[in-house]
Amino acid sequence: MSWNRIVLSVLVTFSISTSLVYASKLMGANEDALIVRGILYDEYKSYDNAYHVYKQLFDETGAEVYLYKEATSALMARKYITESIDRLKIWDTQHPNKIAVRRLLIPLYLTAQQVDNAKKEAEFLLEQSSSPMDLDLASNSFLYAGEYKRALSLLKKIYATVPRESVLLRMVELMDEFTGERKKAIQLLETHRRMNIVSNDVYGALLLMYQKEKDIDGILDTYKAMYENDKNDVYLSKIIDAYVYKRDMDGAINFLEKNHVKDELLYQLYRTKKEFSKAIGLIDKLYEKDKDSKWIAEKGVLIFEIAKDKNDKKMIKNVLDQFEKAMALGNDDSIYLNYYGYTLIDKEVDIQKGMKIIQDALVQQPNNTYYLDSLAWGHYKKGECAQAYELMQRVVDEEGLEEKEIVDHWNKIKQCK
Repeated sequence: MSWNRIVLSVLVTFSISTSLVYASKLMGANEDALIVRGILYDEYKSYDNAYHVYKQLFDETGAEVYLYKEATSALMARKYITESIDRLKIWDTQHPNKIAVRRLLIPLYLTAQQVDNAKKEAEFLLEQSSSPMDLDLASNSFLYAGEYKRALSLLKKIYATVPRESVLLRMVELMDEFTGERKKAIQLLETHRRMNIVSNDVYGALLLMYQKEKDIDGILDTYKAMYENDKNDVYLSKIIDAYVYKRDMDGAINFLEKNHVKDELLYQLYRTKKEFSKAIGLIDKLYEKDKDSKWIAEKGVLIFEIAKDKNDKKMIKNVLDQFEKAMALGNDDSIYLNYYGYTLIDKEVDIQKGMKIIQDALVQQPNNTYYLDSLAWGHYKKGECAQAYELMQRVVDEEGLEEKEIVDHWNKIKQCK
């Protein structure tokens, strides 16, 4: 629990402007300089010096406001704690039941690590006040004493009256770490975020608890909520990571379609799912974005994949035209070279040209079994059985006979004479 937060809760009670206006009425004009000095020390956070000024002012005037300012300065300076406690106790004896004294003694005792005394003052404070500020202050004593449920009950009363985010975060921290109520804490956070505009602190608390619960759906929903409020690429990346972890391609596709982001990733997901019609619908958009010739080659691949009749000559010409255009624009990616070359070979459009293109692909990846298979198929189509058999043997030795196309090629090449 932050010591500064305890002190700040006290400072709310003691306004500098109000205090000093009141004090100036009690003192003569010749004391104005001392008052101004105290204000300046406060402003520049010179609390040690401020303590001495307010101590002098109280000793000279007996005005309680200066006693409270003196004690507050001691808290901020984290010095003169014992002295301030003693002086407040004397005042309390002379002027009993002053609620302001309770409010100051609690943080002073906690700073001095006198937790039992702080608890006693908290009990007195609760008898005198039920304001959210005083409930908050009293809860600190029970928290430091390890009475977490008592502290939590006070925070719940505050939150019911003033549903502030700061109070909620303290509640859920207690519920998560000390009272074994993590699931209830998550419910509270979820309800609060749905009903309010919240900071990243609330989302951070949710993410931490979902991680502890190993709840990937909770993590995903939280990042989606964060992304909805702030289109940050970091959140988007986390969302995609979560979908990948879940192996939920459909969920990732739906999210990307809805938000119109990461078109290239969406395209890859379409390809993986073999949703080629959707994939080809993105091609022109992707090409317009970066003018990368690979998209033209991809279009050739998809035109073939979508076709119902794989031997349709018009379709094949369209496919080859796309590859020609991509190559003319400088694309020499071995993947597309292999696809282009194999199409020329398999459809017997230009077997020799196709084999030359496959050889260009093998310059880049000499041991790629897919490319060796394509080249073996070219030799087969030309009736060069020995060369076809030698290459295909390498493919089978490395890949086995798991893929249908390899089995088909191998069976036909073995029969080649």
